[in-house]
Amino acid sequence: MADHVFIRDLLVRAIIGVNPDERKNRQDVLINVTLDVDTRAAGASDNLQDAVDYSALARQITALAEQSSYYLVEALAEAIARACLQDTRVAQVRVRVEKPGAVRFARSVGVEILRARTDAAQ
Repeated sequence: MADHVFIRDLLVRAIIGVNPDERKNRQDVLINVTLDVDTRAAGASDNLQDAVDYSALARQITALAEQSSYYLVEALAEAIARACLQDTRVAQVRVRVEKPGAVRFARSVGVEILRARTDAAQ
């Protein structure tokens, strides 16, 4: 599929990590999402109901992250991917979750995953 809908550099504050201070203090988490979606119907109709509502999705991802308390960025990325795949128009999603400043001398560390609609059933 050649069409992509994306959300870039969504910055949220979340409880995430394994260290004691990470379990009680929220920290910055940077989220990037790319959805593989056929946008032809939305392009032809110019109707939001034919499109993936990226504004609503960004709010959903923000709420998910801010209300979570995962130990691993991998777990948060999986949860975000599952949320994105709830929209049946999304064939595949790439999720990147980063913790800026988590490792000394590194701008950020994180994980990037790719999940397809077929993975959602697992």
